[in-house]
Amino acid sequence: MLATVGATTIRTLESMGTFSRFSWKTVSQIPVACVRGRDWRLLMPQFYLIGVRSVPVMVVTGVFVGLVLAAQAADQLHAAGLETRMGVLVNLSLVKELGPVLAGVMLAGRVGGALTAELGTMRVTEQLDALRVMGTDPVRHLVVPRVIACIVLAPILTMYCNMMGSIGGWFVAVIVHHIPSEPYQYYTAEAIEKWDIFSGLTKSVVFGGLIGLISCFKGFNCRSGAEGVGRACTSAFVTSFIVILITDFFMLRLMQDMYNTIWGFKPVL
Repeated sequence: MLATVGATTIRTLESMGTFSRFSWKTVSQIPVACVRGRDWRLLMPQFYLIGVRSVPVMVVTGVFVGLVLAAQAADQLHAAGLETRMGVLVNLSLVKELGPVLAGVMLAGRVGGALTAELGTMRVTEQLDALRVMGTDPVRHLVVPRVIACIVLAPILTMYCNMMGSIGGWFVAVIVHHIPSEPYQYYTAEAIEKWDIFSGLTKSVVFGGLIGLISCFKGFNCRSGAEGVGRACTSAFVTSFIVILITDFFMLRLMQDMYNTIWGFKPVL
């Protein structure tokens, strides 16, 4: 038993060290890739694959999450006489917490698996070795554009998700429960601050970077064969999901402490 625990610990520490070196090599090349013209030819296809093709998923997810949030809050707020402030709970939950997390999970599921499968297949078919033989750095040529696309597009996709969730909440509040539209919009605008938007978008940027790094790392280090690629895709999604939840907790505490230190506590309703 002790031998098993020790071997598992060593493998875990080794993987963390390998991932740290991989991440540092990738992040250190991002500033150069952003200003070098020839690298933009590698970025544009990733913007389309990661951003444009993810919009339908974000739209559907955002709408139905907003519908569910509003439907659950309707009866409780009506009993307390606060039904006109339904938009505060729906939109504040989306902007600060649910929007970034949901967008990150959807991005990890749709994009992360695709990145891992693509790079894993290139590793299995020895295309990565071919790039090295030709004198091209696979990390700069393959990983950096994908990570940049995830970082840039994650907050944009999160805003799509938030916007569609707000529309879904408005539909339940105004159309289904006949709450006046003006109070719904007024209290929402009064409660949501620029800090809330900044907090949510900051989380989405971090989540996007983590998803890109984890997915590409899993693809670069997958085992041989179709089974190895499949396991790498599953591992990439599960790892990204767990890391998003853990990171969200610590970033939430950090953002709350920063806000309370600067402006003090403010009630939601």
